Amino acid sequence: MYTTGWCGDCRAAKSALEARGIPFVEVDLDADPGAAARVESLNGGRRSVPTLVRGGAVASLSRFSPAKLDAFLATAGLR
Repeated sequence: MYTTGWCGDCRAAKSALEARGIPFVEVDLDADPGAAARVESLNGGRRSVPTLVRGGAVASLSRFSPAKLDAFLATAGLR
């Protein structure tokens, strides 16, 4: 999951994944200079966080909601 330290949606997504027992690797855009370019390439030029990636499944969960997370998990085969 691509995140930033200041992103409330990122904190919500991390908490929701943890509550479901789904492990993830966090990549902080502020700490990893190449991460921002990767997120932009995944999101059609937008620097949108949190961005979740698993295999070929990619989703920006900006304006986080449990429904968005559920849709990503289903697409990624995690649900």
